[in-house]
Amino acid sequence: MTSRALPAAVLWDMDGTLIDTEPYWIQAQGRLARRFGVEWTHNDGLTLVGNPLDSSAQILIDRGVRLEPNEIVSTLVTHVSQRARERMPWLADSRRLLDELVAAGVPCALVTMSIGALVDTFLDAAGGVFDAVVTGDQVLNGKPDPEAYLTAAHRLGVDPRQCVAIEDSPVGARSAHAAGAVTIAVRRHIPLPSLDGMSRLKSLDGIGVGDIARFFAGHVQDDIGAH
Repeated sequence: MTSRALPAAVLWDMDGTLIDTEPYWIQAQGRLARRFGVEWTHNDGLTLVGNPLDSSAQILIDRGVRLEPNEIVSTLVTHVSQRARERMPWLADSRRLLDELVAAGVPCALVTMSIGALVDTFLDAAGGVFDAVVTGDQVLNGKPDPEAYLTAAHRLGVDPRQCVAIEDSPVGARSAHAAGAVTIAVRRHIPLPSLDGMSRLKSLDGIGVGDIARFFAGHVQDDIGAH
């Protein structure tokens, strides 16, 4: 398959990386905001991509949504999980790579700031491919803090520096990078930061197990440039 060593594990973000739920989240935020006469645009929603849910809830409160943070989180998660049950919006490039890694025997973990019903719905659809799962309610400090990725590596019994992490948001990329994982950031909905040693890809099309081994060995690829 490849003469290069494979990572000890691949750590996957969920929203925006494996499934394109960001439109669902933005729709849920907009519906909730309108209940309280608060203007909420698509661009407002993009500013929350990758955030811990409690952080997003506080921003909505600051904008005028008169609910407790836990009520906001519950409302958003319920809406998005219902939409995902109707149609799980898999990103084909990520699903293909995930399946290839699992077939090659590479342990995979899910590292998401989502919680509850949405994660359960996704895991049911994914079919037991993850060896560890870390959700937003299982850490004290959400992304961009490295805690979630460090926790995933610990649960797998591996050194995070021996892992590859795949992300799509600035906060997620910073979290994985700070944890010491070899980080691949995929440009989906929002611009990505330039971090030392981090690869930035326009998609995972054409990326296979051998490519993951190359990234793990030190190859850095930037398809985004100065944009």
